[in-house]
Amino acid sequence: MKALTFSSFGGSEVLDYIEVAKPILKEGEVLVEMKAIGLNFADIYRRKGNYHLTGQPPYIAGYEGSGIIVDANNQAGFKNGDRVAFADVPFANAEYVALPISHALPLPEDISFETAASVLLQGLTAQYLATDSHQTKAGEIVLIHAVAGGVGQLLTQITKIFGATVIGLTSSEEKAEIALQNGADQVYLYSDNWKKQVILAAAGGVDVVYDSVGSTLQDSFNVTKDRGQVVFFGMSGGDPAFVDPRMLMDGSKTLTGGDLWSYLTTREERVKRSAQLFDWIRAQQISLAEPASFKLSDGKAAHDFLESRKSTGKIILIP
Repeated sequence: MKALTFSSFGGSEVLDYIEVAKPILKEGEVLVEMKAIGLNFADIYRRKGNYHLTGQPPYIAGYEGSGIIVDANNQAGFKNGDRVAFADVPFANAEYVALPISHALPLPEDISFETAASVLLQGLTAQYLATDSHQTKAGEIVLIHAVAGGVGQLLTQITKIFGATVIGLTSSEEKAEIALQNGADQVYLYSDNWKKQVILAAAGGVDVVYDSVGSTLQDSFNVTKDRGQVVFFGMSGGDPAFVDPRMLMDGSKTLTGGDLWSYLTTREERVKRSAQLFDWIRAQQISLAEPASFKLSDGKAAHDFLESRKSTGKIILIP
């Protein structure tokens, strides 16, 4: 089979589309012919050597995708021809993937392969943030950092489903317009005096802040009302300063950490959460921008496009 690989760490020039051995199935796995693969910044970090990798080169990145079972491997409840998707299985940048049945998500006929590869990783992240990290309630005011990013766009729409008001933060007028199209009630630019604007808009402070920037963590607390919450789930802007517990006590504020892998712990959890996500899409409560699509053989161009920060929607790879 063909796969997008790298044997050394570095820029996109290290990527190589080559012939590799097809996976040998183990007990509890099925073989999936891939139809669409999600590209994420984690794949960039793996290519650069920022993440620890197991095994020997050539390495295959990718953790998210969808396809059709071509070898059910006598696994109960699965058969050849079943449509499946996954959000957390390695070596996805290939024509075939060995998929543990514990990670296999049933893909309804009315959800396309491209949609599944576009939404699962970021959509399941937004889902747990809005329902577990903080249980969003009608009437709340929610502040979302990087509101025009992949998670930000979906988190905005899910938050609106629950009846909350969304204030977004982003870096440009173009991205602000995207956030407003996704339902944000107000959007401010990082280059402006956004803290003052948020405090004025929220009449003293927001109920919860979703902070994926990291370096803005203390600013997030500054715009959170007493008894409010900050959910910290990313560090795109660098490491946060240490949080003073006395500050938390004085304002009865809460800091919550967020990581998707803490929630995708069983097949039942994966299926339940993905089913809710698909239901929201089916009911048109969540809309997705058309993904930018590249052939898997053109993976270098896809990586370059993602790193350029010019993309506002999902990038997918098609074998």
